[in-house]
Amino acid sequence: MATRPSLAGPDSYSRTAIAFHWLIALLIVCGFALGWVMTDIPGFTPTKLRYFSWHKWIGVTVFGLAVLRILWRTTHAAPPLPRDMSAWQRAAAQLVHVLLYVLMIAIPASGYLYSSASNIPVVYLGLVRLPMLISPDPHLKAVLKVVHVTLNYGLLALVVLHVAAAIKHQWVDRDGLLSRMIPFIK
Repeated sequence: MATRPSLAGPDSYSRTAIAFHWLIALLIVCGFALGWVMTDIPGFTPTKLRYFSWHKWIGVTVFGLAVLRILWRTTHAAPPLPRDMSAWQRAAAQLVHVLLYVLMIAIPASGYLYSSASNIPVVYLGLVRLPMLISPDPHLKAVLKVVHVTLNYGLLALVVLHVAAAIKHQWVDRDGLLSRMIPFIK
């Protein structure tokens, strides 16, 4: 059986990896934006409650896609980094990628546990009620809120670092690293 050629040769990610990357990135941006906006709406308006639901749906979806992405990644190696990349840059890239994967799991999990501790069910897409994993607990609710918010700001910092590194590699180093994830960029 013939295999389909990759998008940009052996040094690029597969179409599946690229799809996971950009879909999860888009969902994370939307979830972060909703989280930012919804928490500034005073009271419990229908709009605020709708935004909270959407935020939770996005979180559950990111969690599921992140699990699939990690499973995919365990069976499909990332393309090699440029040979002339320094050891510290390789180590930094590895660390940032691992932390991004950890946060793609930890942030939705902390939000889900926060909802459970708040005694607020998560009903995925308004159809599937997910189980409450912990009992309502006001003290744990406060702790999980701080954890969820702190992890999100940590993710924001890592994403900024990730994007800055990609820009540096594309326009300063000119090593074509960005074209591995955006094949039409040369």
